[in-house]
Amino acid sequence: MQYFHFSKKERRGTFTLLALILLLIILPFLLPFFITQKKQDPKNLEASITKLRSKEADSSTQQNTTEIDYHSNEPLEKNYATSLKEKLFYFDPNTLSAEDWKKLGVRDKTIQTIQKYLSKGGKFYKPDDINKIWGFRKEETEKLIPYIEIEKSTNIKEYSKKESNVNEHTPNKKYSKQLIDINTADTTAFIALPGIANKLANRIITFRDKLGGFYSVDQVGETFGLRDSIFQLIKPQLIISNTSLTQFNINTATIDEMKMHPYIHYAIANAIVQYRTQHGNYSNVADIKKIMLINNDTYNKMAPYLKVTE
Repeated sequence: MQYFHFSKKERRGTFTLLALILLLIILPFLLPFFITQKKQDPKNLEASITKLRSKEADSSTQQNTTEIDYHSNEPLEKNYATSLKEKLFYFDPNTLSAEDWKKLGVRDKTIQTIQKYLSKGGKFYKPDDINKIWGFRKEETEKLIPYIEIEKSTNIKEYSKKESNVNEHTPNKKYSKQLIDINTADTTAFIALPGIANKLANRIITFRDKLGGFYSVDQVGETFGLRDSIFQLIKPQLIISNTSLTQFNINTATIDEMKMHPYIHYAIANAIVQYRTQHGNYSNVADIKKIMLINNDTYNKMAPYLKVTE
């Protein structure tokens, strides 16, 4: 029986522990009697709920605005920076199709605004006029304006070339029907052709100089910004009487010299030089066909501009 005997001190500790346990059990039931809760006014509760819903609606509106606010400083599309990159081409905003606007990287919403503007009789008289279209951001128009070429028509107000930077001809101008040698013609001769203004004439000559001369009339059609419809219109008046071309000596030309040619990019120029370094000088131009990068089409296009040491 000695095992069931507790000293006075042990009995006191046991009762204290039991009292604490009992207190912890009943404490949650006693707290409401000691803590008074502030009564919530139903009107205030309803106002709070309304305010919360309003914040949620504002948040949703802000999210949607982020997607369509074209004047925001934040990017609207993650891939916008690359949508315009390497997709720019010369165009007339008065006649450009929706599909071609997309190729330029313009968003659907902006395209709809442009088409609505044109359908109501609106016109673009000069390149800067695209700034009045809602949805275009400043950086967008700065990239597009240099590529705008507005064709003059009877219902479009005439602007001077200095003001509008637009290639125009007078409506009653009579175009020359004479044949033009594309390797010797100057800008005046090209401007005499239908659909060719000063800017386009200069591009044709610049392209000819970079090539080292034309060996085919069809090469004129490769001029940047020259629409195929215009090229087909003037093609019957184009001839070649002088076929003398500037040629690279592939046994001595450097990479930097060759890569300046429109038909020879860096990879091909480097391959030509590396093959020459490893195998010695070329005995004839056709030897470059042994280079894997040069297929038959590439060879036929660039061969007239190449030569070997005689």
